[in-house]
Amino acid sequence: MDGPAESYEDAIDSSESKPMEGVFHSHLDERVRPYIDLIDSLRGIGIEKDLALPAIAVIGDQSSGKSSVLEALSGVALPRGSGIVTRCPLELKLRKLRGGVQWKAVLSYKDEYIQFDNPSLVEGYVAKAQNELAGEGVGICDELITLEISSPDVCDLTLIDLPGIARVPVKGQPDDIGDQIKSLILNFIEKNETIILVVVPCNVDIATTEALRMAQEVDPEGKRTLAILTKPDLVDKGTEKNVLDIVRNQVIPLSKGYIIVKCRGQKQINDRISLSEATKTERDFFRRHEYFSCLLYEEKATTQCLASKLTQDLVDHIKKSLPIISEQIKKQLWDTRTELSQCEEGPPLDPHKRKAFLIDTLTHFNDKIHRLSMGEVVSEENLFILLRSEFKKWNDHLDNTKASFHKTVQEVINEYDLKHRGRELPCFSDYNVFEMVVQRLVVALKGPAIDTMKVVREIVQQQFTDVTKMCFPCYPFLQCVSSNKIDNIQSKQQAKVEERILEQFEMEQLVYTQDGIYFKSLNECASAGVSEDNCAGFDSRAKYPEMLRAYYEIVVQRLADQVPMLIRFFLLKESAKLLCREMLNLMDGGNVSEILREESEVSRQRVDMQNRVERLTLAQSKLGNFL
Repeated sequence: MDGPAESYEDAIDSSESKPMEGVFHSHLDERVRPYIDLIDSLRGIGIEKDLALPAIAVIGDQSSGKSSVLEALSGVALPRGSGIVTRCPLELKLRKLRGGVQWKAVLSYKDEYIQFDNPSLVEGYVAKAQNELAGEGVGICDELITLEISSPDVCDLTLIDLPGIARVPVKGQPDDIGDQIKSLILNFIEKNETIILVVVPCNVDIATTEALRMAQEVDPEGKRTLAILTKPDLVDKGTEKNVLDIVRNQVIPLSKGYIIVKCRGQKQINDRISLSEATKTERDFFRRHEYFSCLLYEEKATTQCLASKLTQDLVDHIKKSLPIISEQIKKQLWDTRTELSQCEEGPPLDPHKRKAFLIDTLTHFNDKIHRLSMGEVVSEENLFILLRSEFKKWNDHLDNTKASFHKTVQEVINEYDLKHRGRELPCFSDYNVFEMVVQRLVVALKGPAIDTMKVVREIVQQQFTDVTKMCFPCYPFLQCVSSNKIDNIQSKQQAKVEERILEQFEMEQLVYTQDGIYFKSLNECASAGVSEDNCAGFDSRAKYPEMLRAYYEIVVQRLADQVPMLIRFFLLKESAKLLCREMLNLMDGGNVSEILREESEVSRQRVDMQNRVERLTLAQSKLGNFL
């Protein structure tokens, strides 16, 4: 073994005599990066909501040295301490830079996106993110934090760091904290696409570690489990042989085997020993170790060896998974599109298409309102049949008032004789009597006319509201806005039509019609040939009933048409026009997403499917360009 040892040391000495490009060197870089970037890009578009992606999940019991391993791989200090330090899953993306580019990082979680170029800020930012997601203290959360580090001193690798396994809750922790952590860890490691990186200290009985036991539960054959042994400097004298047996896969066999590393200890951290210096120290430790130096030749020791193996394992894992992922995406895309085609249509996700959809939706609503105002049937009830029924009631009421006509005429004549007759003898004519009869009859019609208007308003408002429900069944904002607009417009238009109706009744107090119209009505009522040249026979109070009946017919005809026309014009035609105009105004500066916000189970399912189709289509495109 002397020959290999000398050649290895010579190689180390030779590398140290050259300027270091970085802590990690790998001939795999050019072949590795595209695969890792592809999976990261798929993860970035959220494809993990639909299927599992290849990943490396890092697990370990508390104080197993998990953070030290990640620090050695990433080149930055992560939160440390006793108890649970990792309280949220931390996705650690390492990107090797070339060409003298300086260190930079991006931390993202929820809606936060923080860019920085000072490695010393990592620990504080990660701790702050965990506090915001999991709360101050010792609680945990399954929200993902992503830390992307780009540096010349790292390898191309993506890892997911999970909370350390706790056995006994400490102060401030819920009694079931252990179960919570295990449940969170299982969500990641039970997926066949996940490589399980188990961190185990050398100075404990490996068979008793909870992390390895959990890995064995979900991966009983050890096909996707790689174990890292830490803290080799703390191994009790005389037990080194046991550690060698473990690393050489002779105790608990794992297909991916074991690697032993020595990371910075707390003293080195306190002494501000850099990670690059710690890497050299680690190499020297194994090279000079009485028992472990042989592991260098077997490529089962040092963080550099770990990084290289992890990278190669991940890329191999990705290569094997890509055809399966492609088929899964193709099948899910087909199934989702089929399901979506059977779902009721809703707004598209694309902002430009979404705005066009809103325009079409409002145009469809306005078209129905316009057709409704023009007398077309757009719902189960025919609006004009309902209106015609109310207008007929108004006309019938007018006709019914004729029955009490003689009584009203006689009351006015008697009242005149008692209160207003002057020196004239009985039965002499007076136009005041005629006017009084007409005015009293007309005043009695005012209330029923207003009542008819109110009934029609309710009918029109209900029909407009029905169109709202028909056109905006899943859009609460549009329903609310349109209902409010309908009510406001109807209230304003009711005030206008009421004013016009009252004006009409004020005009009816004037007692006027064209002579020709009056004589025509008088002839029809009296069955007599009366004209402008032959009306002397009617210049008598005895003829008042016939004369009044003739004029009242004219009044009734005028009101029978005029009141419905005023109601139709203001409460239907003008209301429809105003409503359509105001609905289109929603496009001016309105928040399209808020306007088209939906609240129904069907719509929520459709939006989920639309999002899934978009994700899967994008993922399929990325895979198509890659394969």
